[in-house]
Amino acid sequence: MAEKDYIQGATGPWEVVIGMEVHAQVTSKAKLFSGAATAFGAEPNHQVSLVDAAMPGMLPVINRYCVEQAVRTGLGLKAQINLHSVFDRKNYFYADLPQGYQISQYKQPIVGAGKLILDMPDGSTREIGITRLHLEQDAGKSLHDQSPRESFIDLNRSGVALMEIVSEPDMRNAEEAGLYLKKLRTILRYLGTCDGNMEEGSMRADVNVSVRRPGEPFGTRCEIKNVNSVRFVQQAIEYEARRQIEILEDGGKIDQETRLFDTSKGITRSMRSKEEAHDYRYFPDPDLLPLELDPAWVEQIRKSLPELPDEKKARFIEKLGLSPYDASVLVAEKESADFYEAVAKGRDGKLCANWVITEYFGALNKSGKSMAEFTITPEKLGGLIDLIADNTISNRLAKDVFALMVETGKDAATIVEEKGMKQVTDTGAIEKVIDEVMAANADKVAEYRAGKEKLFGFFVGQTMKASGGKANPAAVNELLKKKLAG
Repeated sequence: MAEKDYIQGATGPWEVVIGMEVHAQVTSKAKLFSGAATAFGAEPNHQVSLVDAAMPGMLPVINRYCVEQAVRTGLGLKAQINLHSVFDRKNYFYADLPQGYQISQYKQPIVGAGKLILDMPDGSTREIGITRLHLEQDAGKSLHDQSPRESFIDLNRSGVALMEIVSEPDMRNAEEAGLYLKKLRTILRYLGTCDGNMEEGSMRADVNVSVRRPGEPFGTRCEIKNVNSVRFVQQAIEYEARRQIEILEDGGKIDQETRLFDTSKGITRSMRSKEEAHDYRYFPDPDLLPLELDPAWVEQIRKSLPELPDEKKARFIEKLGLSPYDASVLVAEKESADFYEAVAKGRDGKLCANWVITEYFGALNKSGKSMAEFTITPEKLGGLIDLIADNTISNRLAKDVFALMVETGKDAATIVEEKGMKQVTDTGAIEKVIDEVMAANADKVAEYRAGKEKLFGFFVGQTMKASGGKANPAAVNELLKKKLAG
């Protein structure tokens, strides 16, 4: 690793080691083992079946679609699909866990080793290993802020299908962890297996952080539970790494424990000592048969996968001539990639990328609207780019037209016609403007001809200004050179 990737402590450099367990809610209208609904925002305890509430004698029945979504995710992460997997009971007591155990997978998960590629800001890539993906049911939710004396339990989430996606401890700083979480969310959204909405709790991260001297074995790790935004994940890592380094440099030792991230103070706080697997007394669930997958069914799912971000990025670079950075920006969200492709169809890929990334995204962010609500459609932006390509308007004038499109909702051709903004390509008309500019600046003409060639930009600016920005820039440059040469 480069020296810059280490944290400098009082006694020398330290390396941070980060792994992540991401709980992603499966996009499914029904829960993992019952037919109860999963929609977000329902009244407390209004989406709870007898199975979810753990009523005596109730038996879980596997939701085939949730299994398909887990397999789809595994294939999207280039991971091993295990045709034989087992559901286990993970035993622990908590008020929002009515069964007293969680149905999960332990030693035999549905998905094994895979990988995820990070696109680093400098254009390089980093591979992060995926250890496993397993299916499990979510617990309910304890609400502690409804009463000063009591906690309330909402079982709407109880039994909702989760994919727990576990990474290898391959990340080395907060930036990589943020990129990992963003990339994972992007892949899940492309696949349609999780909406990745961290604000609604449908994607949460448990972050394992430890520190060590460069080249030494892994240190003792602490797990920061249920972090619900990329920004908070990065802040929690920064704080936790510093906390551990200070303890070790003072001669102390790190206790393996579970911690919480206090978002208001930006610190991690101890929650409980870290449980080990044996503390949960895992054993195979006696009510559920092992899951046996048909290889042909898995192959069918593989063939139905959409084009994923890495493949789309490679195609944008190779076929449309984009830079790796521009391609990365455009594929980061499926909606953005689809918008760009619609604009670029049959047009110059690079020019379209510039307009989408700079002007369109800028105006969209300023508006605070979603892409679906925004006035500029791919057809409207494509129409504007066509006017630039056929020299009807210059690139500079196009920015004015675009601002009017955002403001009025009209298409580019209509605005150009109404405002008389067509580019002047008639050389006679441009020559006339140049003659006027040169006559008004005879002293500058003399200076230019005496060798002060830097003044050329001044003449271009004055000519464009005198023409109201409508003169064709290439024609202006060519004619100015001839006339100034005398």
